[in-house]
Amino acid sequence: MRLTRFTDLALRVLMRLAVAEGDLPTTRDVAATMEVPYTHTAKVVAKLQHLGLVEARRGRGGGLTLTPAGRAASVGGVVRELEGAGDVVDCDGAVACPLRSACILRGALRRAQEAFFAALDPLTVNDLVAAPTGPLLLGISGGSTGAGRP
Repeated sequence: MRLTRFTDLALRVLMRLAVAEGDLPTTRDVAATMEVPYTHTAKVVAKLQHLGLVEARRGRGGGLTLTPAGRAASVGGVVRELEGAGDVVDCDGAVACPLRSACILRGALRRAQEAFFAALDPLTVNDLVAAPTGPLLLGISGGSTGAGRP
């Protein structure tokens, strides 16, 4: 299994917000910390807002916060939601696989995918930022203040 860049960034955004203290980081702050384009980060934040994991406030004193649901979210659940329920391989694509009616591989790959998600299910976002990750992440993000803030 390999996660999409979108899911990878979403998990890193959740982790960054889980250690935020004091001033709330903005989407630009998070993008700079993660060294990824702002536009990509903005799309990720919008999806996380839609899922109820992140809250964004505009204006002075605004920024991003992790919701209580975001803190307690199962990593497996987040990955399932962001990666979608599709198969690992596309047996029914533009040119359908001639083996699909008698193939054992498709079911085995589906079970392997579910095992991958199930291995992540017990972990929460809070678990991801336990020591030593949380303190390291705080150091990378510049402590409690957002990067680029006066």
